[in-house]
Amino acid sequence: MKSSRLVSILLLLQTRGRMTAAQLAEQLEVSVRTVYRDVEALGAAGVPLYGDAGHAGGYRLLDGYRTRLTGLTTDEAEALFLAGAPGPAAELGLGAVLAAAQLKVRAALPAELRAHADRVAGRFHLDAPGWYAEADDTPFLPAVADAVWNSRVLHVLYRRWAEPTDVRRRLEPYGIVLKAGRWYVVAGPAPRTYRVDQILELTAPDEEFTRPGDFDLAAYWTAYQRGFQDRLYRGEALVRLAPGASLARAVPVDGGAGDDGWTTARVPIESVEHAQGEFLRLGAAIEVLEPAELRRRMAKTVAELAERYGNVAGIGGDR
Repeated sequence: MKSSRLVSILLLLQTRGRMTAAQLAEQLEVSVRTVYRDVEALGAAGVPLYGDAGHAGGYRLLDGYRTRLTGLTTDEAEALFLAGAPGPAAELGLGAVLAAAQLKVRAALPAELRAHADRVAGRFHLDAPGWYAEADDTPFLPAVADAVWNSRVLHVLYRRWAEPTDVRRRLEPYGIVLKAGRWYVVAGPAPRTYRVDQILELTAPDEEFTRPGDFDLAAYWTAYQRGFQDRLYRGEALVRLAPGASLARAVPVDGGAGDDGWTTARVPIESVEHAQGEFLRLGAAIEVLEPAELRRRMAKTVAELAERYGNVAGIGGDR
């Protein structure tokens, strides 16, 4: 809609300063001619917007001009307060900043949108970590975040799973990621991923680095997760699942469920040991067919359990 596009032009010029008609058109996905018409409409509405000709020209707002956030829709106002995550912000040392920003946004909203935003804040709370996961100890998170904001080099003592476990690394932190309640830092020069809670020591010398202009944190993380899954699940198991039983990543074979209602499926596994623990959670609702080693392990565990609990409810004889 034109009205929302006009607000977008105002906000773009407020946040980015001078922009050409071509840059605005590319950002808004409209034609340059449309941008010209929108700029004329803004000028007619009394917005102090000026156009400079020449190679370094473009449109800009009069210095000091700020627009109130009256162009927000109801959904946009709700989304702003929905996105506020006080827990992670506090961990980054930005809790007070987030609260102040939300207060300013709330004060600038019209009364109707303010009511919608308050409703979201009162009815939605984001708690990212799982129930049974203990919170990671991340004393160096604020320092890592500061290095990300200011493109500062970090020297760390880092604990990894492979030998030698404790290694020293020079990091150029490009970005931080919060995944399932755990903080990660993506650092160069060749981007790699590090768990912030595994940083044992940290020093921040007065050394800056240049962040690659083409580095896309979201794209890197998506590719990293895909590669992680590929590296993690290197094996495969063939199983039968009882009616109603399910396993993540299971792919049915042989046309799905058989006459008895059981489904034969292939399941990617990390290792035989890990798969054994995962499959035992399904109890009698799963039968492992392959690999043979996993089937033997399952049978051995089941036999040991039967031996241990054989005297319960008359199972296993008169013991």
